[in-house]
Formats: sequence, structure tokens, C-alpha cells
Amino acid sequence: MHRSMVFLLLVIHKAAALDNGLARTPPMGWMSWERFRCETNCTRHPDACISERLIKETADVIASDGFRDAGYQYVIVDDCWLATTRDQSGHLQPDPARFPSGIRSLASYVQSRGLKFGIYGDIGTNTCAGYPGMQDNFQRDAQTYADWGVDYLKVDGCFADPTQYNVTYPGLGLALNKTGRAMVYSCSWPAYLPDPVQTSYQTPYKELQQHCNLWRNWVDIQSSWQSLSTIVQFWALASQRSKGFTEVAGPGSWNDPDMLIIGNEGITDAQAGLQMGAWAIFAAPLIMGNDVRNLTASQRSILLNKDVIAISQDPLGMQGSLVRCPGGCNSSQIWRRQLSTGIAVAFINLGSSAVGQVCVSPADLRPLDASALMVHNVFTGELTTHQQRDLCTQNIQPTSIILLRISEGTPVQGSIAPLTQAFSYQARER
Repeated sequence: MHRSMVFLLLVIHKAAALDNGLARTPPMGWMSWERFRCETNCTRHPDACISERLIKETADVIASDGFRDAGYQYVIVDDCWLATTRDQSGHLQPDPARFPSGIRSLASYVQSRGLKFGIYGDIGTNTCAGYPGMQDNFQRDAQTYADWGVDYLKVDGCFADPTQYNVTYPGLGLALNKTGRAMVYSCSWPAYLPDPVQTSYQTPYKELQQHCNLWRNWVDIQSSWQSLSTIVQFWALASQRSKGFTEVAGPGSWNDPDMLIIGNEGITDAQAGLQMGAWAIFAAPLIMGNDVRNLTASQRSILLNKDVIAISQDPLGMQGSLVRCPGGCNSSQIWRRQLSTGIAVAFINLGSSAVGQVCVSPADLRPLDASALMVHNVFTGELTTHQQRDLCTQNIQPTSIILLRISEGTPVQGSIAPLTQAFSYQARER
């Protein structure tokens, strides 16, 4: 693609996004909820309770085991960090037994590891777990977060009136901006609104783009294949039925399908690869919800795959679009994502049986010149060339993905083997 065209696409794509200069590519990091939930008993579960020890140990591993260097930069404490009441001055405060050093000290520790610190709040009267919410305290709480050195704020929507989200979420965003501290603003706004796939409800994407850096779109992910596959199906149907869903995403504003469950029980390595590849093609945040202290070599390899991460973090920031669903979106899906240099194509098999040959046409590969293309399978490392014909894959295994990065290049001499799925990972020892 010509550089002038790339520049023009970038300018157009950035024009309407939240202008706080943050999240220019989908945020990457770790969040406590999916793996550790609201475990607060540190006597019984010292390694798994929501505490400063857990956050510090996680930050140490992310900094030392290659995750920080791969792009994972935010360490985010989810619900249940709070004390049950505000302090005497009306300020939020952490549980004193589990966070004895305070949040300011914890944020400094995380940041001393070359990382950024995130925390959780709720737009309503209480958090989802029942701790103090932010309602009627936006300016006070925003300043508290700024004083603590928070870099990322996730704001849930429990115990609040969803019909007022168009006032409350923008109001909190304004309060955050007034502090003068740069904080990524993650909203749960649309997750509590009517389902745009099953109803005629029109999600307010323009308002989300204007006021939030990222927003949770649908139900919470669980550590199971059923949950993961349902979210991938929703993403496909939303692309077809929800007006503005694909177009609204871009630098500074992202649709969020929830955390990466890679490393947890409930999914195979192939299914973990499917999530990683799908989230990359979706231009979704890559926020791990696992225990980074206890990952297998293959799980680490999936999470640290530099070629998949490069697709996720492409600076053009265009969300992938659904090409079609051969046999139905609950079975197989084909996606394409425009990149600053080339395109990415994903073939997803959600079914329990292998899928035979699946193809995309030269029209699906535009604006690339299909007379000379280089095709890189980012999971197997296989590199092939392609010339002026349908691009086909064969033998897509059950509950797995084939993810290709395609760019213009010079064909090599000799016959080119067809693309096949040899789903494997390069193990990296700790």
C-alpha cells in the first residue's frame, strides 16, 4: 500500500476518537479478576488473595519473563481491593490488611518495574462485589486515583441506572481529565445495555468513542471453551447486525471482548491460540486474566507470539471485518483486517469437526496486488507465495484458527506448497 494512502487512513480513523493521547493501539497487560476473582482470605489462600503481594509478584514476572518486552504493560487490580467503607474524609481506601503499604506505594512498585498501574472502580453506589462505588464522588475519586499515580482505570456498571450511563460515564471521564493525569479510561457502559444482536437496540458507539478509550461490549468471559466460543460468535453477529460496531474502533478507542483466559483451566492450547489470534484480528485489548507465575511453556509461547502481537498492535488500528461465515457463524468464520503494511486473514473453526478447504478470493485481498503476495502463517511460521487465484486453506482442526499475514512480495521459484494447518507452538523455557 502506498504510504500516502496509509497516512490518509490513519488521519480519517483517528478523527473522532477520545483525544487524551492514550491507547493508540489496543492496551496490553494483566488483570486480576478472571483468575483470582474476589478472593480476600489471605490466611487460607495466601498465594491467590487480592493483595499487594499478588500484584507485586505478578509485576515481577511480567517484567522479568518477557511479557513487558512483548508489550504487556498494564498491571490492573480488579474488584475487591477496597475497604468496606470510605475513610473519615470520604475518600476511597484499600483494605488495610491486604494492602498495608497503600495504593500509592503499590503503584510506585509496579511502575519501578517499567510497567503501568491500573485499578478498578464502579460508576454506581457499589462495586459488583459490594464495595464502595463512585456515584456522587466523581471529582473526589478521580483526584484520589491521580494522587495515587494510577495509569489505567476500569469502571464497572453495577448498582447504577443504565439509562443514565450517557451522563455518568462522560461525567467521570471529564473528572479524570480535570486531574491532569493521563489515565486510560475503560468503560463497561455497553455491557449493561440491551443486546444489539438479539434486539433492535442501537449501541451508542459514537458516544463511546468520544468518551472512553475502550469499552466492554458483552457478557463476562469465563474460563471455558463454551464462554470463549460464544463471545467469538457474538463478535461475528455484531459485525453483521450492530451498526457502527466495526467502524467505531481505532487508535484511542477499542471494542473490548474481555480478558485473555490463556493459562487457565478450561481450554486447550489450540483454543488458546484461537483466542489470541481472534483478539488480534478483532483489534481487541490483550489483557491477560491468568496466573503468570504458573504458565506452561506452550501457554507462554502463545501469549508471547511476536507475529500475532504485531497484528494486534498494528498502528493503523482498524478492527477486523467479517468476510463471511461458511456454514454459519457458530461453526466457521473468515475475517480480514487491514494493516498498515498488508492485511491479516483469519480462518476460525468453532466446530467439533475439522473443516476442509476454505478460500478467500482476490477481491478479499484488496488493496494488495494479488499478482505477487507473500503469505505468512503466524502460528506455524510457514511462509509461502500466492499469485492471482483464490487463497485457500485446508484441514482447519476443530476449535482452532489459521491466522495469516499477507503482504506484497516477489514470488520465489518452484512450486509452492498449499497452506495447511500444523498448529504448533515454540516452547520457551522459563
